[in-house]
Amino acid sequence: MEIGFIGLGNMGAPMAKNLAAAGHQITGFDLDPAHAAAMQGVITVAASLADAAQGRDVVITMLPNGAALHDVASDIIPLMSPSACFIDCSTVDIKTAKIVADMLETAALRGLDAPVSGGVGGATAGSLTFMVGGDADTLALARPLFEIMGQRVIHCGDAGAGQAAKICNNMILGATMIATCEAFALADQLGLDRHRLFDVVSTSSGSSWSMNSYCPAAGVGPPSPADNGYKAGFSTAMMVKDLALAQDAANMTGTHTRIGQLALQIYQQFAALTDHADQDFSAILNDIKNLDQPA
Repeated sequence: MEIGFIGLGNMGAPMAKNLAAAGHQITGFDLDPAHAAAMQGVITVAASLADAAQGRDVVITMLPNGAALHDVASDIIPLMSPSACFIDCSTVDIKTAKIVADMLETAALRGLDAPVSGGVGGATAGSLTFMVGGDADTLALARPLFEIMGQRVIHCGDAGAGQAAKICNNMILGATMIATCEAFALADQLGLDRHRLFDVVSTSSGSSWSMNSYCPAAGVGPPSPADNGYKAGFSTAMMVKDLALAQDAANMTGTHTRIGQLALQIYQQFAALTDHADQDFSAILNDIKNLDQPA
């Protein structure tokens, strides 16, 4: 397929590379010249947003927020071919996802909101999970592309449902990571070996993805960002963004999410510290360890 890929950052670049490696013709664009330059020779780098979108069979976006998505969609939808499909893989607010879906419907174009889970490692390995909102027939057409970039594709419902699933998932992730880090901090204070804690919890009722697959303690469990100086697989800034989206949705629907709200506050405080926003969100273990401990 002729695919336009807009947004070639930490997530978008490896996703575009995997599509190109599978034989698709990728024309990419990013506002950051460094991101675009890094993709030279791997894909065709467009000089403008319009050049990336015009005449393509599919346009995929991976953008930082809802405002960016709205601006890009407004610019490129009028340029897209009548039979083209717009797939947004960003994580944005549900309202914007539905507005873009309405824009596509008005233009008689097909579209999906398809945020991802799996972080940079999953994007690189082609093992992402896609949470998809939109028409089932459109998903059937796009599924071969998702299966190149990921391992799981879940149809969550109509437009906006993919975003709803993503923010609910990441609210759980943020809260469980904090609890996991607090457990390691307590274990340290109690003189319990971290490996022994992992062996118990990862096979017991306290197990979670945060413990079993993404352990925040260096040298414990499978390789994770903790073993790479907390270089971000999923940055603290991105976790703050996703937890804020969850709280916006909770406020909009009148849902009481006390743990989700507290998790947002904890990550906001952590992200405000120097250089912490760019660290992996699991680095919050270090902040918990540095808090005053009881004598």
